[in-house]
Amino acid sequence: MTISAKHRGDQSNGENSAGMSQFDDSTGAESPEPVKYVAPAVAHQEEKAVTRSKSLFFLVLALAVSGAATATYLLMESEEYDDFQAGFAGLGSEVSTVAGQKVDQMFSALDSFAVFISSAAEANQNSSWPFVTIPHFSLKSEKIAGLVGLERPEIIVCPVVQEEERERWPSFILESSPVFYQESIENEGNIVFTVDELMNKTVPYVWNYGPFNGFTAPAVKIDRPGPVLPLSYVYPLGSPFLGQMARGSDMLGFVETANQFQTTTLTLRPSLGFAQLVDAGEEAVVIGSQIMQPIIEEGILVGVIILRLRWVEFFQNLNVDGLTGTIAVLRSSCELGYGAFDELASKNELSYSIDKSGSKFLGMVDAHNPKYDDLVISRVVVDVDVDEGNLPDGVCVPKVTLDLYPTEELENTYHTSVPKLYTAVVVAIFAFTSLVFLLYDFFVGRRRRKFMDRILRQDQIVSNVFPAAIRDRLYGSGKEGSQQDNLLETLGGGDGAGGAPLADLFLETTVVFADIAGFTAWASAREPAQVFILLETIYGAFDRRAYRHNVFKVETVGDCYVAVAGLPEPDKDHFMAVCRFARDCVQIMQDTTMKLEVSLGPDTSDLDLRVGIHSGQVTAGVLRGERSRFQLFGDTMNTAARMESTSACNRIQVSQVTADLLSSSGLAAWIAPRKNKIFVKGKGEMQTYWLKTKAEAGLETSKLKMGLQSGAETLTDSSMSLSVGEVVDVGGIDAMTKTQRLVEWNIEVLSPLLQQIIASRGGGIVDTDDQSLSGKEATIGTGETVLEEFVPIIPLKRFDAGELSKRQKASSIDIGEEAKSQLRSYITNVASMYQDNPFHNFEHASHVTASVKKLLTRIVNVDDGHGLIMSTDEVNLVDMAGHSYGITSDPLTQFSVVFSAIIHDMDHPGVPNAQLVKEKTRSAQIYKKSVAEQNSVELAWGMLMGEEYKALRACIYQTEDDLRRFRQLVVNTVLATDIVDKELQALRKSRWETAFADAPTNQNSGVSSDDCKATIVIEHLIQASDVSHTMQHWHIYKTWNQNFFMECYAAYKAGRAETDPSLNWYKGELGFFDFYVIPLAKKLDSCGVFGVSSHEYLNYAQSNRDEWAREGEHLVQEYLEKYEEMSKQQ
Repeated sequence: MTISAKHRGDQSNGENSAGMSQFDDSTGAESPEPVKYVAPAVAHQEEKAVTRSKSLFFLVLALAVSGAATATYLLMESEEYDDFQAGFAGLGSEVSTVAGQKVDQMFSALDSFAVFISSAAEANQNSSWPFVTIPHFSLKSEKIAGLVGLERPEIIVCPVVQEEERERWPSFILESSPVFYQESIENEGNIVFTVDELMNKTVPYVWNYGPFNGFTAPAVKIDRPGPVLPLSYVYPLGSPFLGQMARGSDMLGFVETANQFQTTTLTLRPSLGFAQLVDAGEEAVVIGSQIMQPIIEEGILVGVIILRLRWVEFFQNLNVDGLTGTIAVLRSSCELGYGAFDELASKNELSYSIDKSGSKFLGMVDAHNPKYDDLVISRVVVDVDVDEGNLPDGVCVPKVTLDLYPTEELENTYHTSVPKLYTAVVVAIFAFTSLVFLLYDFFVGRRRRKFMDRILRQDQIVSNVFPAAIRDRLYGSGKEGSQQDNLLETLGGGDGAGGAPLADLFLETTVVFADIAGFTAWASAREPAQVFILLETIYGAFDRRAYRHNVFKVETVGDCYVAVAGLPEPDKDHFMAVCRFARDCVQIMQDTTMKLEVSLGPDTSDLDLRVGIHSGQVTAGVLRGERSRFQLFGDTMNTAARMESTSACNRIQVSQVTADLLSSSGLAAWIAPRKNKIFVKGKGEMQTYWLKTKAEAGLETSKLKMGLQSGAETLTDSSMSLSVGEVVDVGGIDAMTKTQRLVEWNIEVLSPLLQQIIASRGGGIVDTDDQSLSGKEATIGTGETVLEEFVPIIPLKRFDAGELSKRQKASSIDIGEEAKSQLRSYITNVASMYQDNPFHNFEHASHVTASVKKLLTRIVNVDDGHGLIMSTDEVNLVDMAGHSYGITSDPLTQFSVVFSAIIHDMDHPGVPNAQLVKEKTRSAQIYKKSVAEQNSVELAWGMLMGEEYKALRACIYQTEDDLRRFRQLVVNTVLATDIVDKELQALRKSRWETAFADAPTNQNSGVSSDDCKATIVIEHLIQASDVSHTMQHWHIYKTWNQNFFMECYAAYKAGRAETDPSLNWYKGELGFFDFYVIPLAKKLDSCGVFGVSSHEYLNYAQSNRDEWAREGEHLVQEYLEKYEEMSKQQ
């Protein structure tokens, strides 16, 4: 086996590659210095001559240093303070922005929850307010808790009960409590009481705690006139503030809640107030806030949702890098009004300190240092925008402002004496050495440059190809002027000339092969640039870690990384170095893929590393001829490759030889024998071992300091602790869930498209106050059903060459912080409205979006032969109307298709439309057919039209024509995903045959042929993307096919399907390929729009069909077995 090798100096070059700079590959504190290029002997000799001449100037330079240091001292001191101001300005702005976004997200999440509760109540025709039940309240509240980003929020739902309705309350509370308690017990998992015990503790009337007697006082029945606000639903049920039996307690018994309720009743808007909360750990009252969200039905306040939060926890979870040494002051425009604590009633300020260790409450005062008044970063985080002039006297709607100040501790971090001295010295040296080198260049520069440039260029090229030791041997021992001749003579030509071969036998080496498992399938769904970003980022990280462990990078063969220790310089601990390196690589792989998922899309974090290690002798040398390389040969290479191919994902398999070396060095605790022997071609059965990863060995990689721990299974070699005593960043992307990472990726996809839309309008400020457009928004899409809005042909915006020449570069457009915040809020809410189905879920929607994005960026200009359009600006600025039928001429069209892909399965119930019609669900009764698709459009559109997304809508469209085109594109695109509706499918087939048979479009219709073709291409694009897993790598197809089977089979088991899907799944998939997938791929290929991607999709579809024909029956049985296994575990 032959493997090429590169000089280790190459290993750091990846730092400047795409995608590299944003991630630190290390699980340690910081990356090592890159290997620096070392000039050859002739360069050193020349430098000595230069040094002798430069020494004459050192005396003058020394005198100048002292004067320059004194002159620049005061300047540097001033610059340090400027750096402090700039540093805090950047930090404070980021903290302010993140805090504002989190508060906005809380209000958005509560608004969505209120809409859900209102919809649930409306759907239940047997109940009315206030006696309504909320299905799956605990599960929905848990999702809301995740969206607001708090670990311990308290969510309370209270209906408004009028005085005449109190008599019905006991029967309602006794009837609804068992279901609510049972759901809470099952979901929360930490409630120690049974339903019966909780029912015994439930008070069957509206009650309140005894005044000022604490929360353990007996319940007191409320007899006062007027409405009450009883606690109906609470999450978590085990909250220490609320107790286990708080259902029915009147929240108006708390002064702060009563004040907020008065404000909410008058304004019908959400509000935020300060409140007393109970700290679970210390059982003490702390100061927090509660947000009250109204539940409105037909313009009447029927209930409220209360979210209680702790500001200490809020500031601790901001996830802002470098956040330390900051004072946060919350100021309310209203007095706090704490009721029982009258001495606090006039307070309106809360102060918190924020540093690396967390957040701390400083008191109800302004605790910042007055000397930093001019550095304040201020932001209004809560403003419900209510005209208080229309409110009665005494009613105050609070506006909460967050003021951020630095501390002296933060300023002190910018004060050092060493940087001042170094800066002065550098300035002085730079000024005088500039003059010195001007004289030097005048006398000797020309001769030296000609000679040295030639030598160094040659040497640098050779150093990038061969290890330093081999490079020196290639040069030989000739004179300075003959080294180039020696090199050429040694390398020789293709006939082997040039003297004896340059080769050695290395008896003690260890070789490692590391292969990216799942890479081929992942790459099949990605653009070429994304594939290289992944490989450059991961392999660049491996390169830097290899240098740290004295491991020599040999080559990357496809997606397999090959390295060796013990050559070219012998190393008696070669096996230990490779084991340390391999363990770090597994950890780097896991961390890096998780971070890259935000930029590279779904499934990136599912990539794994499979590693194999073997020790033995290798023959290494320069194989001369065309493109000579340093290469390795021998059985050790073959065996190491077999160790990798028979290893497992995220595991490191070592051979018996390597295991013996570890054991003989007292490192037997590093390994564990594999249970079964493996069969290796040409060698028979072999006993191998697993090298324990950091997690298996007890190394806590998620903590700031890692080291060895005691115990039978931990590592005991002190030298090993030196290589893994590292620091890990546990914030930022690492703390995101997979859904949150997918949300961020979808935002990254949509943001450039919004920039393109604004650029196509000429850039400038986005108008968000067009009242006439607001009226059109209120009327569009108000028909009986979405399906009625479907049109066969959508008129698209025509290409304008004059507008093109004036168009601003899209990447220079800033859509604004408000629009960015609203986009993040909207996509987050969309994700929350996807149900937890195996197939129709948010991850699948993201997978569809990735396919849409890939196809849009692969549109080809056939006439000019420009090939792939890779940059978003190029897509935006090149008119492809002749072959893309105007799709690329209009950024709004591209945005609409991507937007539709994201929302097309919102709230999908996991059963087909026919089943929904059969079950006569509420949505089926409204829509009749294409039920799920129409419901998705209505939900997504209704949410987008909310007042809270005004800035986002202004980015998408500014005219009525754009609004109507956007709506029509969304309707047509989402409805196209219903491939079961025979009427729609027949219409699409007929239009395709008409359009692409070059039949002329009716000229009297006012619609061009390009519009007809573009409409059909868009519909087929989303259809292909919706089933893109069938046209991608077999592994991707098998994964999503299994998920779809699990969803259908679960529906059958739940009685929501008449036929067992496993009986016809094998034949059904063959038919699906033959009559839908492959014909669809051929249409994409024949329309001539998508270039090589259409060929790629067709080839994968045909390949997957053949593979399913061979393996499908067996896979169906595996699906059934896996379903049964999962059922037993639940």
